[in-house]
Amino acid sequence: MIHYQKKINGRIQELQSIEPGCWITITPPFNIVELEQLAEKLDIDIDYLTDPLDIDERTRFESDENIKLIVINTPVLNDNTTEERTLYITVPIGIVLMPDYVITIASYENSVLQYFKDGKSKTFNPHDHSLFVLQIMEQNVIAYLRCLKDINIRRNVVEQEVYESSKNSDLRKLLNLEKSLVYFATELSAIGQMMLKMQRTDFLIIRHDEDKVDLMQDIIIDNSQALEMSSIYSNILASTMEALASMISNNLNEVMKRLTVITLVLMIPTLVASFFGMNVPLPFGDASPFAFWIILGSSTLISTLLVLFFQRKKLY
Repeated sequence: MIHYQKKINGRIQELQSIEPGCWITITPPFNIVELEQLAEKLDIDIDYLTDPLDIDERTRFESDENIKLIVINTPVLNDNTTEERTLYITVPIGIVLMPDYVITIASYENSVLQYFKDGKSKTFNPHDHSLFVLQIMEQNVIAYLRCLKDINIRRNVVEQEVYESSKNSDLRKLLNLEKSLVYFATELSAIGQMMLKMQRTDFLIIRHDEDKVDLMQDIIIDNSQALEMSSIYSNILASTMEALASMISNNLNEVMKRLTVITLVLMIPTLVASFFGMNVPLPFGDASPFAFWIILGSSTLISTLLVLFFQRKKLY
């Protein structure tokens, strides 16, 4: 769907048709015919509108005459989350800058663009392209930080479950969280490199605007902090998974040790029963009517002594 919006009297208002200075948003569901008509109306290459729809599109920026394209990946919650799927994925947001318009394209609903659609930014003005791009990048870093905090909370919950009961499902949950962190680290690194290059080449033409330069520098710092957080959480998760695997292995060893001890203890009565189960006379059979119970008690006594021996050696 294609929407036309413009800030009028400090509020974002929906327009019925395209106007100079408006913000054009393209959101699901998509109609390729509408995209082609919009590209023809604005006299731009259709690739500017379709490239950001590819979920595997990398973070980058390019320019062609008076048209600029910025693709930046943002985190979203995976709608198909199960134990076998990644909790968070990253999807591209396309930003097309033209002299009279700014276009945003996203294949998934995301908190970054929704923040501006809801009018939560008082300084947001789609006509100020450079500021709009910086604010999108700022909200994008905030989205990453918010998702990282959520991942860390989920990790703590899984760790508490691990302490109570170690299961394969716990390993799968941690693995899914680690996948999300790998995606985040990859994209945050790419975004950081892109922003440094944009700063160096003055892609947004803000070199003489001190406020925007400071804002961009702050965003670069925040992005670096988010990247460092994702690396730290990833290392913690890796250590937790190794510890969990060791706990499961240790528990298995304990179970095998106990089963071995039980087998040895039960082997004594079994061995005695095997000997006296043959066609041989029982000891004391003629002297005492309690011969069977004497032999049974002797076997039980030997097994009990064996159990006490294993307990003293801390083998059981």
